Formats: sequence, structure tokens, C-alpha cells
Amino acid sequence: MTDVVFLLAARLHLLDLAGPAQAFSTAADLGGGYTLHYVGEREEVDTTQGVPLRARTDWPELGRDDLIVVPGWRPADQRSGYAGFTAATLDRLAAHHRRGGTVASVCAGAFALAGAGLLDGRRCTTHHDLADELARRNPRAVVVRDVLYVLDDRVVTSAGIASGIDLALHLLAGRHGPGFAARVAREMVVYARRNGDEQQASVMLRHRGHISDVVHRVQDVIDARFGERLALADLAATAGVSERTLTRVFVRTVGVTPLRYQQLLRVERAEHLIGHGATVEAAARAVGFTDARMLRRLRHRAADPTTVQD
Repeated sequence: MTDVVFLLAARLHLLDLAGPAQAFSTAADLGGGYTLHYVGEREEVDTTQGVPLRARTDWPELGRDDLIVVPGWRPADQRSGYAGFTAATLDRLAAHHRRGGTVASVCAGAFALAGAGLLDGRRCTTHHDLADELARRNPRAVVVRDVLYVLDDRVVTSAGIASGIDLALHLLAGRHGPGFAARVAREMVVYARRNGDEQQASVMLRHRGHISDVVHRVQDVIDARFGERLALADLAATAGVSERTLTRVFVRTVGVTPLRYQQLLRVERAEHLIGHGATVEAAARAVGFTDARMLRRLRHRAADPTTVQD
């Protein structure tokens, strides 16, 4: 089981909390193995939208596979800044990251991560209305504007409000694969979406921002079985169309062919494995390549900005 702790500040925004909480709750319902906890410095937490919440004041024991999420809030006095939590609570955030855990924020939650020293020298983002203030108060942070979320060394920050859903879907895709994250998105009746051209967003998120049911059905198969050899004829049969029609509709909707989409998923998963210590050869085998040469070629292709995408 993986513990997900939502750290609740006074006057938090409901959707900053509810979006990612729903994503991880849905993931738990689908067998992802998540336990959700709601922790605050006080048992009663008021919200900006006026709905009171109850939180526990004791923390569960957390390991390196566990996650802390800090939803955003609106301070009672804007002039006082976004203090949010005591030094002891901020120390908990820093200690969890130091032990190998992941810490995430939604909207103004980035100010808590900054207070814990987790944004120093790291790329981060927040709600567009708060980006200037975050940069001014934390000159050592590299604030990235106009993106949904940024990941930097197990510190994950998102733009705010509904972008917390995108953040959660990306984390689920990294842990369970894009097929599982796509199932969560479909259960929640949301697009698996992204904005901008920041490549830290997952392949699944980049190519699911459409409403074609035919293409979604084929993507569901590819997402779940991207490590297997998938025949175009079988994918077309899944969608109930001809191979030619599938290719035409897929390229028009997604921007790449079904084969290229599968390759992108494989490369992304391989990069994740390599980033966690796997050799290129082991990563290639794990994602379905017979040897590492094809993976090396595709990685080079992805890294070359002059490469024309099919």
C-alpha cells in the first residue's frame, strides 16, 4: 500500500484538494493500492469556499514510496504572504523528501514547499496569479510559467485548481503505466490533458486531449499493452474500423501513427527505468524491445529537435 497524505492549510481551496484526492481514490478503487490521509495542524480546517473539513493532527509513518500533497489556500491577509504552516510541519515535508519520498503541491501549496527549502535550485510552478510572488519571495527557485505542472527531483508543483488532477494522473502514469492512468481518467470523465510544450508531461497526457471514442479505444489497448507486439489489424478490429481508416483517424486526432504512439510510450517508460538505475539494455527488454539498439535510436530521435515526427 502507498500512503498519500494531503496536508491541509486553513482556508484551502476545495478543488485543489478534491481533484487529486478523487484521482488517487479512483486509483485505489481500481486496485492501485492507495490509502489516503488528511492531516492538518488543527482538527477543524476551514475552506475558502466555506465548507468545513475535519483532519487528523497525527501523521502516519511514511516511507520513500509514499506521497505528501499540499493543496493551495488563500491567506486571510494577503499582505502576510503564504506562511500556511509552522516550522515543525515544514520540517516534516523536508524530512520526507530527504528520506527519498515525493512531495507535491497544488497552486499556493508551492509556498509551503518553498518554506521547507524544497524549491531552492529547482524548477517549479504555481497558479499564474501567484508566479511573480513565488519568484520574488524565493529567488533561488526557478519558476516556470504557463505550464500545468513541473517535476524536479521528487518535487512536483502544479498550477492550481484543476491542474491538480493532471498532476495526479501523471504520477499515476509514472507508477502504474499510462494504461492505468487512462482508466482513472476515463472513470473520472476527464480528459487526460496537458498544455504548453513542456516535455515533462507524459506521452499519455500529451495525446489524450481529444474526444474521439474510436481513438480512445485503441489508445486504451496500446496504453495497457505497449510492451507487446500489436498488429495494426488487431487494433483496427478493436475499434471496428479498417486499418486504413484507423491510421487516418489516429494521425488526424493524435498527430502520430499508432506504431509511433506505442514507441513513444516505450521510450518514456524506458527513460523512467533508466532514471531509477536500470541499464539501457535492461530497460529496453522491460518495455518490449528485443535489444537496445532500437531504444537508443528512438531516444536519439526524441532528443533531436530537428527530427520530423510522423
